[in-house]
Amino acid sequence: MEGGESSVGDFVPAMKSENLSSGELAPGTAAAKSEQLLALPPPLAATAENEEDKEMMCPICMQIMKDVFLTACGHSFCYMCIVTHLHNKRACPCCSVYLTVKQLYPNFLLNKLLMKTSALQIARRATPLEQLSQAIQQGCEVSVKELESLLSLLMDKKRKMEQEEAESSLQIMLEFLQLLRKRKVEELNEVENDLQFIKEDISAVEKHRMELYRARGRYAAKMRMLVNDSSAVTIRPSLIDKQGSGIISGSSISQRQGYAASDTSQNRKTDARALENVHRTDSDSQNSDQSGLATARKRSIYAQLDDIQGYYLQKRRHCTKQSHRQEETVANVINREGYCAGLEDFQSVLSTFTQYSRLRVVAELRPVDLFHSANIVSSIEFDRDDEFFATAGVSRRIKVFDFSSVVNEPADAQRPVVEMSSRSKLSCLSWNKYAKNHIASSDYEGIVTIWDVSSRQSVVEYEEHEKRAWSVDFSHTDPSMLVSGSDDCKVKVWCMKQEASVISIDMKANICSVKYNPQSSFHIAVGSADNHIHYYDLRNIKQPLHIFSGHHKTVSYVKFVSNNVLASASTDGTLRLWDVKENIPLRTFRGHTNEKNFVGLVVNSQYIACGSETNEVFVYHKAISKPAASHKFDSDQNDPDEDMGSHFISSVCWKRESRTILTANSQGIVQVLVLTA
Repeated sequence: MEGGESSVGDFVPAMKSENLSSGELAPGTAAAKSEQLLALPPPLAATAENEEDKEMMCPICMQIMKDVFLTACGHSFCYMCIVTHLHNKRACPCCSVYLTVKQLYPNFLLNKLLMKTSALQIARRATPLEQLSQAIQQGCEVSVKELESLLSLLMDKKRKMEQEEAESSLQIMLEFLQLLRKRKVEELNEVENDLQFIKEDISAVEKHRMELYRARGRYAAKMRMLVNDSSAVTIRPSLIDKQGSGIISGSSISQRQGYAASDTSQNRKTDARALENVHRTDSDSQNSDQSGLATARKRSIYAQLDDIQGYYLQKRRHCTKQSHRQEETVANVINREGYCAGLEDFQSVLSTFTQYSRLRVVAELRPVDLFHSANIVSSIEFDRDDEFFATAGVSRRIKVFDFSSVVNEPADAQRPVVEMSSRSKLSCLSWNKYAKNHIASSDYEGIVTIWDVSSRQSVVEYEEHEKRAWSVDFSHTDPSMLVSGSDDCKVKVWCMKQEASVISIDMKANICSVKYNPQSSFHIAVGSADNHIHYYDLRNIKQPLHIFSGHHKTVSYVKFVSNNVLASASTDGTLRLWDVKENIPLRTFRGHTNEKNFVGLVVNSQYIACGSETNEVFVYHKAISKPAASHKFDSDQNDPDEDMGSHFISSVCWKRESRTILTANSQGIVQVLVLTA
C-alpha cells in the first residue's frame, strides 16, 4: 500500500515506536521527533526533549551516545563503554546474554540520526541572529526585495538601539551633573558659611584690637602726665639771709628768683628729654623683640596653615551647630570680648601653638661610658611634686636625681641622690601619686616591684607574670592600686595590701602599655600588639568598654590627656588621639619615625611629646597634626654607630604643666629641654 510505505523524514506515530526495544529506534524516529519539537509549545517541547534525551542515553554511562555500536542482542551502547564492560564481564549490560567484542556492529543509521538531532538542538538553542547567519552561510536563497526589507528592519532596529543607548547615556550624565551640582551647592553653602564666620570673626578681632589700642593710648597718656607731674618741681627761695642779720633787699630777691626760675625750667626740659629718650629706647627695643616674635609666629602659621585652617573651621562649625541645637541666643554664645566660644578656643590654640617653635637644652647628664649598650634609659619619671626624677633601663639600676641640682649645678657635679639595684633589666617606672617615697618598676623577668626610695629597698615583689613585663602604672585616685601588662598577654591589677593580684585579664596578644584613667580607679587603657587599644572597666572585665582601631602596627604607649581624651603611640609611625567617652578618633599626628623601638610618649594639657628613631624629640600641639617643635640630640664623632643611625630617643617625660621636658636616648644621655620661641 502506498499509504503504508514509510520514508526517512516522515512523521512516525508514537504508538508504533513503542513496539521497538528500548535500545533501538526505528528509522526516521529521531528526525521526526526533532521536527515535531519545533511545532510544540515551549513547555511541551522541553518535556518531549527530555524524553528523547533519555532514549538516546547510553545505558552504561547515562550520557548521549557517541560512536554507537549495536550488539547481537539488539542493544546500542557507546563503543568505548561496551568494550570496557566486556573486558570485565562478557555479558550484555541490559539482558545479560553472553556477549563478546566480536559480536559488536556499528550502528550507522543511529549515529547519523544523533548527529542530525544534535544539529537541530544547536539550531534551536541559537539566537535569531545566529540562525540567520547560519542560513545565509548555508546558501539560503533570498530575493533582493527580501534582503532590502531585512536591511530596513535591521537599520530601524539599529537606530532604535542607538537612541535608547544615547538616552541611557544622557540619563546617566544628567544624574551625574545633578549630583555634582548638589555637592557643589553644598560646598558653596559651606564656603559661604565659612566666609561669614571669617567676616564676623575679623570684625570681632578688629573691634577688640581697637579697644586694646585705645586702652594702650590711655595708659601712655597717663604715664606722660605722671612724668610731667614728677618733673614740675617748684623752687621756693628763702627770704631770710642766714649769713646776715638784716633782711635781703627786694632787688636781690628778684634777681635770685630769676636765676632759680631759669635753672628750674632748664632742668625740667633736660629731665623730660631724658625720660623721653629712655621711653623711646625701651619702646624701640620692645618693638624689635615683638617684631621678631611676631615674625616667628607668622612662620609657624604659614608652615601649618592647612592644619590650623582645618581646626579653626572645625571649631566654628561645631560652635554654630551646638548653638542651633541648644537654641541659644547670640548673647549666650558671645563673650564679653565679642568672641564666640569657638573663636575663643581657637585663639587659645593659635596662641599656644605659635608661642613656641623650638626646644632649648638647659641641662644634660651623660653616662661615664657613652658607648656601653647597657646605657639605654627605658623609662624616666617625675615624682609627685616634680622635685625629683628617676631613670631606669637596661643597666638594672633606678637612679633618682634632684631636678633643681641637675639644672643649676655643673654637669661634672651631677650624681644621683638615690640609687637602687634590680636583678633584671628594667622596662618601666611609675611614681606613686600620693606616697612620694614609693616607686613601682617592671622588668624583663616579669617581676613588678614596689620600692621605698627612703630606705632604698624593695617593699613588695609580684612574680605572677610569666614573661617580660613592659608597663606598670599607679592609680591616681587610689594610692594602693597599680596595674601591669606583660608579654604573657595578661593585664594584672595589684593591691599593695595583698600578696597576689586582685584582677587578671587574659588577652590574645602581648601587652605593651597600661594606664589608669586619671579620674577613676576602675578604668584602664591597654595598648596591645594586636594594633588596638582596649578600654576596660575593672568592675566588668568580660569584655572591654571600647576597642579603638586605627593603628596598623603594635600600640606601644597609651597616655591620658584628660579623663575623656586618650593618646596612643604605635610602631606605624603615628600618634593618635581618642575620645574615650564618645568612642571616636580625634586626630592623627605624623612627623616622627617609629618602626620598631619604644621611643616614649608623654602628654600634658596642651602638648604631646614623643621620641623618634632619628634620635630626635618631637612636640605636637594636641590640636595640630604636625610637629610644633623638635630637637635632635648632638651626634658624637667618636661613636662608631652614629653613621648607621642606630641611636634613638628611648624615653620622655613632662614636668607637669610647664614648658620643661626630660628626654633620654639609647646612649643613656639625659637632656632637660625647654620650649621656647
